[in-house]
Amino acid sequence: MSHMLRFQHSEYLWGLVLLLVLQLAFISVSWWKRRSIRKLGDPALVEKLFLGYSRRLFVLKFFLLFFAFFLGVVGLANLQKGSRMDKITRKGVDVVIALDVSKSMLAGDVKPDRLTRAKQLITKLMDKLDNDRVGLVVFAGNAYLQMPLTIDYSAARMYLSTVSPDMIPTQGTALSQAIQVSHDAFNKKERKHKALVLISDGEDHDAGSLQKARAAFEDGVVISTVGVGSPNGSPLPDPETGGPKKDKEGNVIISKLNETELKAVASAGKGVYTHLDNNTEEVVNTIVSKIDGMEQKEFGENIFTDYNSYFYYFLAACLILIVAEFFIPEVKRSKEEEVVTLVKE
Repeated sequence: MSHMLRFQHSEYLWGLVLLLVLQLAFISVSWWKRRSIRKLGDPALVEKLFLGYSRRLFVLKFFLLFFAFFLGVVGLANLQKGSRMDKITRKGVDVVIALDVSKSMLAGDVKPDRLTRAKQLITKLMDKLDNDRVGLVVFAGNAYLQMPLTIDYSAARMYLSTVSPDMIPTQGTALSQAIQVSHDAFNKKERKHKALVLISDGEDHDAGSLQKARAAFEDGVVISTVGVGSPNGSPLPDPETGGPKKDKEGNVIISKLNETELKAVASAGKGVYTHLDNNTEEVVNTIVSKIDGMEQKEFGENIFTDYNSYFYYFLAACLILIVAEFFIPEVKRSKEEEVVTLVKE
């Protein structure tokens, strides 16, 4: 993009909500004035009796204030246009995080539940991967690329906050598909600088995951896995009954962490396996040291470093409208009034 537009203080745009309040105030005042006039008699006669009261001027004054407020808020948010672009060079690797969002991740054997703990881990991981590009894959019975590789960590955090088991209707833990979708998210032309972090409880594993892990590693993808939950297992919450989930026979379903599967995937992908319970920092450090030990690549990015501001145009227009509103009378002077005034003078 040759000319990037942005608001420097976009949070001020919330002020536009007050326009609704202004509009409601205007409607209620108009209604009150009309009701008062109707009570006195025929509206047309009453308006003549009032010294030249004009509804049109009243409405015009309101619209001038309304647009003045709108321009004022936009002015405060400060519209800017990128004026100078610099090339910034970073060193890092591409990291895709594949997160299991199957219903079994709602088990509470790690507090508050497996999924929340996994999301906390990802947030802490992203705080340490400052120069690496990050992508996000979510999976249950199917796998989807939720966010392509980017260095926009604030976008990554936003995507992460929206993750829930409702995203994927197909239940299961399709590790092989998660590895395949993550593999496809990397640059096909490169044979290195690629790390995949797979976070799951390893349940419902399917046979093809080791084969996919080996194929990905041949393309330069180093796979580390994180097991969430306890090997002894935990009952799953049933949102309908509020109690533990039961099978058709009425037995409580216990969801166990399958470490064997996740260890095998990490060993096929020449990465590390770590077990996540209450040791989030430790797991983050293990994964980060594995990623930092990989060969880094340089990638250049064009980033706007200078912007021209345009707030003064909006604030000037806002001021002009306020001054205009101030000088417009709410009553129109009738011809007779003007004659009387002239005679008096």
